[in-house]
Amino acid sequence: MDATRAPDPITYLDEAAASAPGREYKQRLHAALELRPGHTVLDVGCGPGTDLAVLAVATGDSGAVIGVDHDPAMVEAARLRLAGYGNVTVHRGDAHALPLADSSVDRARADRVLQHLADPAWAIVELRRVVRTGGIVGLAEPDWDSFIVDDIDAQTSRAFGSFLAGRVRNPTIGRQLPRLLEGAGFALGSVVAHPVLLRDFGAADQILGLRRNTARAVEAGALDDRAAGQWLDRLGTGPFLAGFTFFTVIARAGD
Repeated sequence: MDATRAPDPITYLDEAAASAPGREYKQRLHAALELRPGHTVLDVGCGPGTDLAVLAVATGDSGAVIGVDHDPAMVEAARLRLAGYGNVTVHRGDAHALPLADSSVDRARADRVLQHLADPAWAIVELRRVVRTGGIVGLAEPDWDSFIVDDIDAQTSRAFGSFLAGRVRNPTIGRQLPRLLEGAGFALGSVVAHPVLLRDFGAADQILGLRRNTARAVEAGALDDRAAGQWLDRLGTGPFLAGFTFFTVIARAGD
């Protein structure tokens, strides 16, 4: 099996959501949206519908949940999973040009989506367009430049972190969220930066792809093959600690 091959995207999203860090921040984001029966809620980059059922239950039969994703495979998976929910619709669409009317939703969320977009600032402007005045937006994004991993070979650890951040289109989007939201006309509510700490190598490998990204870094010349192999061996057998900073930002649409 190719060590550099990425996992199935749907499987990866499901496993990340089910992990302890995933459950923790998702619960915090959900609570901050203050969902009520009758609300219309938008999930931008809904993926395979991981969070749509929770939104559907919170908004009830009188509410509406709208999922939007650019990937047709994700849209199909989400539609199949949510087929039993009459208040959920899933659309294929672009976060930069949402297929919704102005001021048509009460709540909106985007979870680890902006890090991948060509123009996250414009996507936030689009959110302001579709969220009604007074509506709430919740955004959750990592800051990959804050990645750390403990090892005696600090040089390889730093080089791996730089390589990992370089594979993400917008690696520092987490710290940018408050500025971008205010620039788009939102009034900031809570800005929470919390550490995601991983003490188990297997869990970290699942979430961060330590082994496959190490192989990619060696292939790209960013890591020395021998040093990288020794580094991975130590991480896999000794006490393990890695982490990064995750931002959850809540804002309200202003006048």
